[in-house]
Amino acid sequence: MKLSDFKYPLPRNLVAKYPASPRDHSRLMVLNRADETIEDRHFSDIADYFKKGDTLVVNETKVFQARLFGKKEKTNAKIEVFLLRQLNIEDNIWDVIVDPARKVRIGNKIYFDDGQLWCEVIDNTTSRGRTVRFNYAGDFFKVIDRIGQTPLPYYIKREPTPKDKESYQTVFAKTVGAVAAPTAGLHFTKPLIKKLEKKGVKVAPVLLHIGLGTFRTVEVEDLTKHKMDSEYFEVPAESALIVNKSIDTKSNVFVCGTSACRAVESCVTTDGHLKQGRGWTDKFIFPPYDFKIADKLITNFHMPESTLLMLVSGFANHEFVMRAYKQAIKKGYRFYSYGDAMLIL
Repeated sequence: MKLSDFKYPLPRNLVAKYPASPRDHSRLMVLNRADETIEDRHFSDIADYFKKGDTLVVNETKVFQARLFGKKEKTNAKIEVFLLRQLNIEDNIWDVIVDPARKVRIGNKIYFDDGQLWCEVIDNTTSRGRTVRFNYAGDFFKVIDRIGQTPLPYYIKREPTPKDKESYQTVFAKTVGAVAAPTAGLHFTKPLIKKLEKKGVKVAPVLLHIGLGTFRTVEVEDLTKHKMDSEYFEVPAESALIVNKSIDTKSNVFVCGTSACRAVESCVTTDGHLKQGRGWTDKFIFPPYDFKIADKLITNFHMPESTLLMLVSGFANHEFVMRAYKQAIKKGYRFYSYGDAMLIL
């Protein structure tokens, strides 16, 4: 398939700026692959589609306050430093994006928190990318949790508020390391999880630290030439056992989100089971693709020409997915990170 196959027009007013409240009151579009029918529900109804013995795979990554605002030495120019990933824990070296990039060169220092924290630029990586070394040797995440801002995606055209610190975090969030939330998980509430567990559904947590690569623009028409950024993932042994039990008993494995889906599809045995594993994955899923683990997929409505939309189109028939998107727009569904959800059966 080609990049242009994934274009669609979206009115700006359908990009959600705030999440539904309560979370599970968002809308849910249900796609049935067997007969290509579409049903409109609410997310709180999702338990109706689970049965005893099923598994729900979730991503337990936790978003950190990745947006820092500091001042350049000597000039006091305001500089935004967007933390991407920590390259070296001992020396506290990070890959970052800086803005405005033209003002930030190798050797420059940027000061934060009234000068208590600073970083020095030690390398250029891309036009806006830099590698920096922070002077702080203690609990760095504790510091940035206090002084940083929630890294809302650029398409949410507003400044983050203190409330976003909680809103842009799933109830499964446990391990710090993501600069974007696994947004399909944002719809779940603790009471909804308890309802699923009472039905005999097991929750299997995996980990994939979402980076900006998830939102990176695909710039080649030939999808086979696109290279995904590597993202760190873990599949615990206990979660693999839970998933494999559902596989062996012919129960369903519901995967919540494209990030969790990429994690499990990166850890498949030759006989189609899930195995324990950890490392870095650059797995790019687009049609046609034979999913080995996921039977059902919970996801959000994604950007045109995005790798996330391509994964969803690989899970369901591409034409069916695009027809569903057209219907969602017509019916006023809310799109992207804080938007509504889709369940593909």
